[in-house]
Amino acid sequence: MSPVQPVATEVTPASLREVMSRFATGVVVLTVGGENPHGMTANAFSSVSLDPPTVLCCIGHSAVMHSALTRAGRFGVSVMSAEQEETTRYFADKKRPLGPAQFERIDWLPGPGTGAPLLSGALAWLECEVTAAHEVGDHSVFLGEVVSAMNGAAGEGLLFYEGRFRRTGATTTATGGR
Repeated sequence: MSPVQPVATEVTPASLREVMSRFATGVVVLTVGGENPHGMTANAFSSVSLDPPTVLCCIGHSAVMHSALTRAGRFGVSVMSAEQEETTRYFADKKRPLGPAQFERIDWLPGPGTGAPLLSGALAWLECEVTAAHEVGDHSVFLGEVVSAMNGAAGEGLLFYEGRFRRTGATTTATGGR
């Protein structure tokens, strides 16, 4: 099999989306609490620094979450398990109810540091205080200092790859060997 030779093409939103679909990402649900709570599925999320503990998330200017997070100045992160695909799809659906109603059918607890909803069944949770926001094209990159980090139960992670949700794979336990 001969290797595929890269060919440069014009970068359009559609071509960039297609190329970036080949980059597997984890899936989180970002949440803000308060009087106008909101949740949003995201895969543009990453760890930035261990000292100080900092993460980033990228949110489109037109997303309801953009204004909600800008107002709240703090957010929760639920790292989604493979078993939470339905919940993940729910928070990606623009037709779901807004405000407190969107959390009525979801099992969650308020984060101890921010009050942001943390979704039950997640693999892990973070709570963050926004330390900076940078406008980049049609998105903002929000940096958040982690004020609380907690692990949930072990399980398979939920990935997004080539426009579909995928599982991280079976968890295996090594036996024998060194």
